[in-house]
Amino acid sequence: MTPDWIAVDWGTSNLRAWAMGPTGVLAHAASDDGMGRLARDQFEPALLALIAPWLGQGVTPVIACGMVGSRQGWFEAPYRAVPCAPLDHGGLVRVPVQDPRIAVHIAPGLKQARPADVMRGEETQIAGALALRPAFDGVLCLPGTHSKWAQISAGEVVSFQTYLTGELFALLSQQSVLRHGMAGGGWDDAAFDTGLSDALSRPDRIGALLFTLRAEGLIADLSPAAARARLSGLLIGIELAAAKPYWLGQPVTLIGADALCQSYARALAAQGLSAQLLPATECTLAGLASLARTSETAR
Repeated sequence: MTPDWIAVDWGTSNLRAWAMGPTGVLAHAASDDGMGRLARDQFEPALLALIAPWLGQGVTPVIACGMVGSRQGWFEAPYRAVPCAPLDHGGLVRVPVQDPRIAVHIAPGLKQARPADVMRGEETQIAGALALRPAFDGVLCLPGTHSKWAQISAGEVVSFQTYLTGELFALLSQQSVLRHGMAGGGWDDAAFDTGLSDALSRPDRIGALLFTLRAEGLIADLSPAAARARLSGLLIGIELAAAKPYWLGQPVTLIGADALCQSYARALAAQGLSAQLLPATECTLAGLASLARTSETAR
């Protein structure tokens, strides 16, 4: 099995690669060799450890996206300024490599001057969403560690905004005083709805609403499942309150992990919006494939 090219999504925590052929994915491999744990001279060996079985005698193009192109990554791919198309073949950055069997290119992220914002990796998912739905105009929401809201018009990213929602959930549930009441798994939809409603109606009280989770765990037997779900509802609620100019009266499509997107869809449904969902991996591959189709490196 020799692929036509290799797609790579290289984030802070994980490295994922797909061998791509004329009909799509031929093979998939992943490791925990994310950008955050590698020195600059370790990126090429980490990639080769994953994709070596796919390489033949010739040169195989590799097109990568994500934090691999950050200042702390393998090779910096400078941001492109919005408004612009999410991806552009001319913006691909060639990475110097030692192994003659691979030609590596990295897709750059996007930047916005005011308010200051950046993205890496999400631009590829946005391009993939537009490849899957070419006529789309509206808002894309990409829930995750750092949730993104992007306004799309005429195939371009017009503006976007990032929210620290996922990272805040991880910090508060695992490292703050709230962690004592959130051990274990489980979920409670009613508790999520309560947190969402409280945050949307009074986002200015978020500090007090958060501590109530601790107090109710101590004196009112609030279950860990309810505490976790309500925390999620509170944080997504303040995100929706701040992102209202993006979603109010707009068609919204969610791109991301299914469970998290379902929570955002539930939150938006409470505001009278019916959001569409697209799988993150499908969008990533479609975005990278759009570069491969226009890139000389994939011929």
